[in-house]
Amino acid sequence: MALHVIVGKGPVGSTTATQLADRGHTVRILSRSGGSTAQPPIAHPSIEQLAVDAADERALTAAADGAAVLYNCANPLYHRWATDWPPIATALLGAAERTGAVLVTMSNLYGYGPVDGPLTESLPLAAPGTKGKVRAGMWREALTRHEAGRVRVTEARASDFFGPEVLSGGQFGDRVMPRMLAGRPVQLLGRADAPHSWTYIPDVARALVRLGTDERAWGRAWHVPTEPPLSARDLVARLARAAGVDQPTVRSLPWVVIRTLGVFSPLLRELEEVRYQHDRPFVLDSTAYTATFGEHATPFDQALAETVAWWRRRLAGSAPDRVTRG
Repeated sequence: MALHVIVGKGPVGSTTATQLADRGHTVRILSRSGGSTAQPPIAHPSIEQLAVDAADERALTAAADGAAVLYNCANPLYHRWATDWPPIATALLGAAERTGAVLVTMSNLYGYGPVDGPLTESLPLAAPGTKGKVRAGMWREALTRHEAGRVRVTEARASDFFGPEVLSGGQFGDRVMPRMLAGRPVQLLGRADAPHSWTYIPDVARALVRLGTDERAWGRAWHVPTEPPLSARDLVARLARAAGVDQPTVRSLPWVVIRTLGVFSPLLRELEEVRYQHDRPFVLDSTAYTATFGEHATPFDQALAETVAWWRRRLAGSAPDRVTRG
């Protein structure tokens, strides 16, 4: 068994940590807060938590000393990507190069920009927006160093998250799930009937573990196994069915309202750049990953049942917030 170091303890970082620990590995999670403040520690004897600034290359290198794999699961504030991501990405690359750890980066689909048809890894990273350019630039620099033989890198890309521990970072988080379970109307971004891919958090973690420990993964990006697309309206209906409640009314939040609120909210102001993801078909193709590694997405019925069960435990006050079994 080996040491695995994870930067970031949000849903992706914590779920990946638990899956690794359950497999017998030693895991070290790095975050600004360590195991304190509003995010309680993850209750697992094989998981250590340290307070480290992800942009501090020297501190990262020291914390990752002896690690087989270094996972970038950091999540800067949405409106600060342009300023916060570059130093974090540089520090992570530097730490991986100095320690010899494989660098696995958790990314998204922003780098492609608007495209017609399903998104595959062979598409150019041609995003016109700032956030998409930031993510594309991070990958290009990592790949350049990989091809120069300085570091081993790979990247996982996923669509919108759903599942246990997804709170404010996903459309089907704490803004929707409690209302849906109570049978109250829910409000969603964009066209509620547009086909959209949704990636299950435990599948994300499983893919990260695979990419970090399988040499076939290194030197390219991979799409996380994801079930066929569903519209947001259909996903609400299936969640309600899994919960055994009446299907709630689904309303779309008008973009004029989002733009107005964006005057006061930096986060909402940033959504205009990725409006196409919510108004047009947004479909992820993960067949390359499945063909290579033989791993499929968790079937929707199972994923939705597990999601509903986790939310019910949480709302009842009995969910272990920072533990997700993979």
